Amino acid sequence: MEHQVFVPVPADDLRAVLRDPARVARCVPGLQQDADTDAGPVSGRLKVRVGGSTVTYRGALTVTEQDPGHFTFEGEGTEVRGSGTVKFALDLRLTPVPDGTRLDFTAAATADGRAAVFPPEATATAVQRLLDRAAGQLTLASAPDDPVAESESGAAGQDDVSGVSASLYETEVPPPSLDPFLAGQFDGTDGVPQPPAEAAHARRTMIGRSAEEVDHAPPRGRYAPVPAPASATAGDSLRWIAPAAALALASAVVIGRALRRRR
Repeated sequence: MEHQVFVPVPADDLRAVLRDPARVARCVPGLQQDADTDAGPVSGRLKVRVGGSTVTYRGALTVTEQDPGHFTFEGEGTEVRGSGTVKFALDLRLTPVPDGTRLDFTAAATADGRAAVFPPEATATAVQRLLDRAAGQLTLASAPDDPVAESESGAAGQDDVSGVSASLYETEVPPPSLDPFLAGQFDGTDGVPQPPAEAAHARRTMIGRSAEEVDHAPPRGRYAPVPAPASATAGDSLRWIAPAAALALASAVVIGRALRRRR
């Protein structure tokens, strides 16, 4: 299979990345590197999606520089959940073009197991997609400020930061100067600090009361709630009605007698 990809990066910068196996490993999309360094810098687990199926392989890859513009990749992998194997050889040529470099890939592979039953069209599409993503990672790795390398260097320096943080957390914090109990302003008998009168009174009133009662106890003193004014009742209204009725009756009697005298 042959495939071409254009990247806006000079060929010299790409060669510098391809000559460093550690940077090449970061350019393989989805590669989970092994902790065992004996297997090589470009080794680990790689998950490949072909059509609607996904296969995970464990293997290693070697990079060889044939000349300044020609690199070859050879790799072999075994299915993590199976006995199938894949062997491949990839030929990469760097061709300088205006505003960048053209990558010419030529790939050949042999496979058995699950990879052998995939349709050829689906396999070619999956390989082309993998090469396109690898070219994009190669472009990022060729940048002057490699974000992947910076993140790894930042992770390596976390040990020093954690040591400084540990020393800060282990430092003893001095007591606050505004704490009256620690400052010794309320000295009692035998040199034992005594709480102020308000705190002692509150403590005495809470003795013998449950936690629920203390939590729901109403505030006292200046913060106590003001009771609502009592509403007028029916008895208060009747007190004014009786005198008014008596006054009206007396007035009617006087007026009646005055009218009789005139007649």
